[in-house]
Amino acid sequence: MEKHRIYRMSFASVYPHYVLKAEKKCRTKAEVDEIICWLTGYNQQALQQQIELKNDFETFFDQAPQINPNVSKITGVICGYRVEEIEDKLMQKIRYLDKLVDELAKGKTMEKILRE
Repeated sequence: MEKHRIYRMSFASVYPHYVLKAEKKCRTKAEVDEIICWLTGYNQQALQQQIELKNDFETFFDQAPQINPNVSKITGVICGYRVEEIEDKLMQKIRYLDKLVDELAKGKTMEKILRE
């Protein structure tokens, strides 16, 4: 089966859209980065390196140090799908990230977004 086209998209090409979405709602790039690092286990330097390398989403998540063990607490609908029910693990990770950025843009506190 052919891979979904989002898997081949550069994370670096989508990243500015995450930041823009947050900034339009008076949130910051630093908060977006914190969310990404929380989800993937990257530190700020490693995240910046991933952006500079222009790795695709598949590589970005394959090289992630550790997906946060609390991802199972991320629930809800994104793009018409319940994130907790997505069977394709890579697509689920991408949608988790989408969901977290959405929550940031909707004004949720960082504590709630990071499931603390």
